[in-house]
Amino acid sequence: MPPIRLTDAELDAVLAAARPLAPHLRDVFLKEVAGALASYVEVGPGVVAHVCREVQRRHFDPPDIEGRGRQGSKYG
Repeated sequence: MPPIRLTDAELDAVLAAARPLAPHLRDVFLKEVAGALASYVEVGPGVVAHVCREVQRRHFDPPDIEGRGRQGSKYG
């Protein structure tokens, strides 16, 4: 795969999107993001944000916080 040219801000966005993932998933995430970005003719901040969001959804495993959102709340 040829190198993908990203601005500093775009690269920061990709790395920020990888941060909440479990450490063992970050490499896979970055490879998927790179592969997806390679399919675009033009890459800009909007494309980077969209791709990061879609790939992150597949890899993010939210923490299990007991008592939050699992039981009924007084509001519903």
